[in-house]
Amino acid sequence: MNDKIKIVGISGSLRKESFHTKLLKAAAGMKFEDAEVEIVDIGGLPLFNQDWEMDMPEAVKEFKKKIKESDAVLFVTPEYNYSVSGALKNAIDCGSRPYGESAWSGKPAAIISGSVGMLGGSRAQYHLRQMMVFLDMHPLNKPEVMVSMIQDKFDAGGNLTDEATKAKVKEMIEALVAWTRKLG
Repeated sequence: MNDKIKIVGISGSLRKESFHTKLLKAAAGMKFEDAEVEIVDIGGLPLFNQDWEMDMPEAVKEFKKKIKESDAVLFVTPEYNYSVSGALKNAIDCGSRPYGESAWSGKPAAIISGSVGMLGGSRAQYHLRQMMVFLDMHPLNKPEVMVSMIQDKFDAGGNLTDEATKAKVKEMIEALVAWTRKLG
C-alpha cells in the first residue's frame, strides 16, 4: 500500500445535476495529507450481460482495473425504491463478474447516502451493506453519513455549502483511510 490511500469514488446517480455526484465531487476536492479520491463514472458501462462476461467490453475492463488498482472504495448513493439505483447495481455486477474474478473482493469501503427526504437514503445504504457481504468487501461501520434534505446543501453553482455535511464527509474519508490502513 502506498503512503497515500487511493480511494475510488462512485456516484450511484447518472443524472446530470445529481446531488450525489456533486457531493462526491466535493469529497474528491477535499485536501487530505494521506488520501486522494478519484471519481470513476459508471455512466458508460453497458448493462451487464453474462453472454459477454468472458470477453468483457473495454469499458468494463477499464472499470474493473480502476477498482483493482484502488486501496478503497467510496460509494455515494441515492435511494431508489428502498434500494440503490439500477446504475449502481449494474456497476457492482459488472465489477463482480465473472465469478471468482471480482474487483470488489477484499476492498475497504464507505457509503454516503442522501435523499430529498428526512431518512437520507438510509435504506439504500443498508441494502448496499448487504451486497457487500457477498462481494467480500469490508464496509466502514462508523461514521454513518446519511444526508437528509440533500437539495438544501448546495448553492446555485453546485458547491457543497453545508458545513455540517462537509465535516461529516471529511470525517468519513479520514475514517476510511484509517480503516484501510488497519486492514492493509
